[in-house]
Amino acid sequence: MSVDALWVAFGFLGQAIFGARFLVQWIASERRGESHIPLVFWWLSIVGAAITLAYAIHKKEWVFIIPAIFGLIVYTRNLILIYRAQRHSATTTSPDRA
Repeated sequence: MSVDALWVAFGFLGQAIFGARFLVQWIASERRGESHIPLVFWWLSIVGAAITLAYAIHKKEWVFIIPAIFGLIVYTRNLILIYRAQRHSATTTSPDRA
């Protein structure tokens, strides 16, 4: 397999991971009976976007590089906010704090 073919496969892998986040979100929402974005959605977003960004940088495709960078910032920020809220919730509901 040529190096170019490996890069194309890598790019498709990134897109598949990124696309899988929609299935995960759909299934999670159906199970709850309401719209829900599970934590794994954001991790799939980051991994898929990072792989796609690497592919876009390799191909020098600025049309894909810029949005991938901004997406990574948003996905990372969402995870920071989620983990911060979980930490805050854990410290405010701890039995040791009563």
